[in-house]
Amino acid sequence: MFSVLANRTYRHLFAAQVIALFGTGLMTVALALLAYDLAGAEAGAVLGTALAIKMIIYVSLSPVAAGFASHFPRRAFLVVLDLIRAGVAIALPFVDAVWQVYLLIALLQSASAAFTPTFQATIPDILPDEDDYTNALSLSRMAYDLENLLSPMVAAALIGLVGFHWLFGGTVAGFLVSAALVVSVTLPAATIVKHASPWKRISQGMQIYLKTPRLQGLFALNLTIASAGAIVIVNSVVIVKTLLGRSDADLALAMAAYGGGSMLMALALPRLLSSLKDRTIMVSGAFVLPLCLFGFSMLILAFPLSALWYCLLLIWFLMGLANAAVLVPSGRLLRNSAHAEDRPMVFAAQFALSHGCWMVTYPLAGWLGSGAGLSATVITLAALAFIGVLAAARLWPASDATVILHDHPELPADHPHLKDASGKRHAHMYVIDSLHASWPDGRA
Repeated sequence: MFSVLANRTYRHLFAAQVIALFGTGLMTVALALLAYDLAGAEAGAVLGTALAIKMIIYVSLSPVAAGFASHFPRRAFLVVLDLIRAGVAIALPFVDAVWQVYLLIALLQSASAAFTPTFQATIPDILPDEDDYTNALSLSRMAYDLENLLSPMVAAALIGLVGFHWLFGGTVAGFLVSAALVVSVTLPAATIVKHASPWKRISQGMQIYLKTPRLQGLFALNLTIASAGAIVIVNSVVIVKTLLGRSDADLALAMAAYGGGSMLMALALPRLLSSLKDRTIMVSGAFVLPLCLFGFSMLILAFPLSALWYCLLLIWFLMGLANAAVLVPSGRLLRNSAHAEDRPMVFAAQFALSHGCWMVTYPLAGWLGSGAGLSATVITLAALAFIGVLAAARLWPASDATVILHDHPELPADHPHLKDASGKRHAHMYVIDSLHASWPDGRA
């Protein structure tokens, strides 16, 4: 897995990702505690609203930003966005009202909505070999999970020394170092389709995504991931501090259990993906998530609070395992479902559609938790997660093939695309493009 770090450009970008994520992880813990400081037991509703604002911005801006991003130098574009994020993060420790949290989150996430899909679409151009790209995906997942594991622990230690407001300083530092590392490398230029406007490129990316059966399945799995993840991110602070009456350090420990499970799965996946289909791993992992949530909802009703703490750690760990099993291979699906020039827009479509699911589940987890109680909230999100798994299994065929035999009755016999065809029939790696407007089996 670590062999890809021999590539200097990727190594610097990976380091930038790790450091920025660590700073963002400190902000995640600090934001939860800031919400608790401002709203007490209603922290879940505040946090859910703040994160819903984040998702609305991601959904609305990320495809637009990706459409225009190819018209700017990648390195300069990423650096400017990092500097904007650092500037906004400086203001977060000074807020004293909930509306200020909402405003600053909106500004910060506007920059992130442009940064993330541009960054993700750069990696396949740096690592064109599929095995290298798979290893990079696992390293990227491990970076996310290392942040989930370590940054809450560091945050808990720092809170006792300086208070949680100073954790935002780590976020600022992370963005600044990330910008410096991006400056230190030369990035490949984005492929630009001539005569295609940014708005047309946005539409093309969304059409490719929604007409590809395996990506339709991924869209459904996004709902499962968002439903389970919203419980962890939004409600952990309420579960740990209000329901169980435990400390800030215990909140960090619960988040670390979730991140630890996810990191363990990320380490195991390169070997698993060499022998099992992506669909098998992803759908199986997704099925674990609603089972964990249904089980936890029953435990809330049946177990004493003293025992519930240890159950929480175990269930969060299992959900971390399942979360990575779905997310790590998703980049491979996106890469194998589009030409290089369309790939940034397909990544942007995934970014927007996946965050659209979070846009629903974040406020649902927060507002329903405040109004209907924790057990009802967990059951509701578990039901949504289960619907996502069932839809994915139906939309993504088990016999999913990359190379597909198909006909081109609409093309003349001397068309260049039919050079090696038998008549007008041939087989190749099939993706939606100008010559392949729909999936051969007619499902899309």
